[in-house]
Formats: sequence, C-alpha cells, structure tokens
Amino acid sequence: MKEINQGRWTAEIEGDFVVFIIGARANKPWQLIRIARDLGGRKSMNYMLKYLTQHPEKGLLGYETMGFANVQYWRSFDHLEAFAKDKDPHLTAWRNYWKRVGKDDRAGIWHETFLVRDGEYEAVYGNMPAKGLGKATKLVPLSQASTARKRIRSSTPAS
Repeated sequence: MKEINQGRWTAEIEGDFVVFIIGARANKPWQLIRIARDLGGRKSMNYMLKYLTQHPEKGLLGYETMGFANVQYWRSFDHLEAFAKDKDPHLTAWRNYWKRVGKDDRAGIWHETFLVRDGEYEAVYGNMPAKGLGKATKLVPLSQASTARKRIRSSTPAS
C-alpha cells in the first residue's frame, strides 16, 4: 500500500508545465482483441510510458492511468511535441494505428493538451498518497490558512 501523507498537501513545481490527457475508446467492444492490437499491442501506451519513465530527459514528469485514459505531466510543450515526432516509440505506432483504423470506427482515440503557466494551478491532497501532479512533482504541506486564490497566485483580481 502506498504511504498516506496525513493532513493537507499541495503540489509544488517551478515554471510552466503541460498537462496532457489521452484516452482510447472501444467503439465496437466485441472486437476488443483487434482493438488492443490497433492501439499498439506490445508498443502500446504502457510501453511508451515505461520508455519515458526510463528517459527523464524526454520531459515526462509523471502520469496517472485511469482505465483507458491517462493524465500526463510534461516539463514543456517542446518536450511533448518532440516526443510526438520521435519515430520510436511514438510516431511509428501512431502511423500504424491510422493505417489499421483510419477507415474503420472500431476504436477511437482522443487527447487534450493544457499549457499551465507558472503558479496558475491548484492541487490539494488530504490524507492521500502522492497522486496526480503531486506524484509527478513534489508534495509540500499546506497551511490551514491557505486559500485557493492564494495558491493559484493568479493575476485575476478578487471580485
């Protein structure tokens, strides 16, 4: 079991970062074996995440898997883009996916990319093991007097 951090904690990261959410959907569940092969088989997302974890210089800070989706935290958009264009392991798997599935709707894929500016995020974990951004970066104790607005340090004026 993962260590529980008792009390309130927050994630701490210096500078801008990127949140990348990617997922897949079985549109025809009766073709699940074929879909798993479509989604990369042995060169699937798990393979890519293992590769990225072994090569921190590629810029992946960490990730959380949630069923057929995962949330990834990247040091920069440049790192994410470089990985997307990297022939092995990503680009070849991506091109192979579109060759197999491009004209068939048995599986769907999606992603969303968010550029987060320095200090314009909030993360709170109460009596939790490291999770999400806190797992990808650094967890620090959170003061009881801290508010969401103070944590975000946004340029948006209080209303």
